[in-house]
Parts: sequence; structure tokens; C-alpha cells
Amino acid sequence: MFAWRDDAPGLVRAFTDRHDGVSVAPFAGLNLGAHVGDDLDAVRTNRAAVEQAVGMPLVLADQVHGTDVVHVTRELLDGPRSATGAVAEGDALVTDLPGTALGVLVADCTPVLLHDLAGPLVAAAHAGRPGMVGGVVLRLVEAMRDLGASDLRATVGPSVCGRCYEVPGDMRAAAMAVSPASAALTWTGTPAIDVATGVVDQLQATGVSVEWIPGCAREDAALYSYRRDGRTGRYAGIVGRPA
Repeated sequence: MFAWRDDAPGLVRAFTDRHDGVSVAPFAGLNLGAHVGDDLDAVRTNRAAVEQAVGMPLVLADQVHGTDVVHVTRELLDGPRSATGAVAEGDALVTDLPGTALGVLVADCTPVLLHDLAGPLVAAAHAGRPGMVGGVVLRLVEAMRDLGASDLRATVGPSVCGRCYEVPGDMRAAAMAVSPASAALTWTGTPAIDVATGVVDQLQATGVSVEWIPGCAREDAALYSYRRDGRTGRYAGIVGRPA
């Protein structure tokens, strides 16, 4: 169920994998994405299993490869949900509510978890190439600091590596203009982008300490990868503070 998990006192951080779920091919396993064509009952069962494992309800947004930050309040949680069960549209979530796990769904993109050592705030971001170029993690860090965070830590999860993310040269140039560290080459020497390296570079530039969990989604069959499989499921990055 978990590719990586850490339960420190008062904090749960985790990245799921595709094991222990009920979805069938091509989503085989613990698919948590309700927008990919999987049977919705299977997705609900998978999400319920993850919620039971982390001991908190899982809050998700409808992700659009943007940079909007959703502040998850009690009023938002009590409001209507979208057809996928999302509380809002956006690619980053932040909350100070205990007993609430925030999640982002990925299948090659970079999942980023943040928490404040000095306060209750936790957050999660979905950072694909558009999100990295647009600065979604920068907007999330700014939002957390505006809400009072003073000692932020980030956990960056497994995603497609630079060797496996071939792109046209002009696309790599656009990413390099934002983060030179994101420039990469594939196994065969063609232009590529290392989104996770770009995200880590952005976080460190804002003074946020980073823990980077290794792994390439395309190379690891235990993770969902759109680049590898096309039609596939989604794994999650999850963070929350138990009540």
C-alpha cells in the first residue's frame, strides 16, 4: 500500500503504491484516481483502505496542472463535492485542521508534502512540468507563510526521472528558464526535464529544507506511470496531523 511512510509524533507522511487495491487492469491495484475511467466503486474501496491505514479522511482536489492553492477549511469540508469526490479545483492544498489528510494524485508528476515544525499547518502539491514551470510549490510556500508558517519542511516523493522524461528542446528550454537545475538528458542523450530536481531547487531557494524520497515512476512497476502505460491509475502523496 505504501511505497514510503513516516509516522512522526503528530504527523503522518506517505506515498502510496499500487499494491493491495481492488482495481482491475489497466488500473490494477490501489488506484486512487476517480477521473481515469476506473470503476468508481473500486476507487472508493481503495480510498477507504488508505483512509483506514492513515486513520484520517482523505481530502483531494480536482487537479488541472495549475498553481492555485486551496485552503481546506471546515466550511469547505462540509460543502458539496465534485463528481470525483474533490472539495475544489486546484493543484495544492493547505490546512490547519487536525484529523484531515491532504492528498495529491500522480502518475509521473511530482508529489510534494509540506509541514510546519512550528505550527499545525500541513500542505500537499501536485507538480508536473506545467506546475513546476508555473511555480505551484512557490505559491504554496507563500500561502503557508501568509497563514503563519515559520519553519517549513518538504518531502518530495517518487516521480518520473529525467532520464525517462523526453521532451522537445524548446520545452526543456522553457523549464530551464525557470529552473536551470531541471535540465536533463534521456538515456539516449535527447532533451529531457527532471521535474523533481526543478521542484527541489525551487523549494531550497525559498529556504525550505527538503527530504527527497528516491524512485522513478516509469522504472518502478509498483508505481503508476502515464509515460510507461498510457491509460493507468494514480498513486498519492498524503500528509496530515491525527486528531
